[in-house]
Parts: sequence; C-alpha cells; structure tokens
Amino acid sequence: MNIKNLIIYDKKIIFDILNEIKEELNCNLLFKSESDLLKTSNLENYLILSDHRIQNLPNQIVIDNFPLKINKLIEIINVNFLKKNFNVKSEVILGNYKINLNSRAMYNEKNNIDLTEKETLLILYLKDKNKPCSVIELQEAVWNQSSDLETHTVETHIYRLRKKIKDKFNDNNFLKSLKDGYSIN
Repeated sequence: MNIKNLIIYDKKIIFDILNEIKEELNCNLLFKSESDLLKTSNLENYLILSDHRIQNLPNQIVIDNFPLKINKLIEIINVNFLKKNFNVKSEVILGNYKINLNSRAMYNEKNNIDLTEKETLLILYLKDKNKPCSVIELQEAVWNQSSDLETHTVETHIYRLRKKIKDKFNDNNFLKSLKDGYSIN
C-alpha cells in the first residue's frame, strides 16, 4: 500500500474543505505556508497543491482556474497520485545513471541514450545479480535462447551497448567483462 501525502500550499480554505472529505482522497493532508514548506524535508515524497508554480519543487499540482467543482479537484489529485506512483516504479537507479523503463532511456545529469528493449532487459538482469553472468546464462535468461545454439548475440549486444555508453557518457567501466562473465559496475 502506498502512503500518499498531499501538501496544500498557502490555501487554508482548500485545506479545510479537503480535510472534511479526506476519506474520498485516501491520503494524508498537510497545510504548509511558504516558510513551512521550505523547511520540509523529502518533498519528493509529497504532492504539493498550489495555485501557482513554485520554483525547484517536485510533484506540483497547479490549479489556477478556481472556482472548481470539488469532484473535479478530487479527480485531479487522485490522477496525480497515480502518475507519481507510476513514475516512481518506472525509474531504476544504477550508480550515476537512471533508467526510465517507460521510455527505455538511460541518463545522468548531462546526457542520455535510448536503449533497445534487449539492452534494457540485459542491464536490469545484470543489476539484479551479485555475481558475473556468463554468456550462456544471459542467452537463456534475456534472449530465451537455448544454450546449445552457436551465436554471438550476447557479445554483439554488449559490444554495442558499451560503445553507446562510452560515446555518450565517456564511461568504460559501467559494463564489465570479467573472466566469469559480465557484470554492471
């Protein structure tokens, strides 16, 4: 079960109204003024409802077209909680990189690359292993190919993925080739 937290920013009347019907929202409600909001830690764990965009704050719901029917407001809030939950589950952090599973993009603060479906599956499989994976293991687990097939699919994909990562991120150490197989650093 996801804990949902909603901060109503600087609109006490909206907080009071939503607090009366909070069972329909199924979330924790907090009221914050500007000074309180800036002191709040882990703001990425909250949705923030405001009537204007606040610089450098994540997860904002901006509603600037009041009056608004209460059912519409509840719908907007619930949809944003669903989006937030979906986005949290769709991003994987690997060292200095993040992978967006929806768009199959790998990125850091400066650059990004598009990944193929197999490259994404390969990275995720290697991420979950605590030891190097052999070509045969990867062939069976990621490509669903029999280990007795004579193919260089795994090596070819790893070569291309390494090249992408080196060209875009200048990183030769993300995907390691060891004597026991491949691993992610």
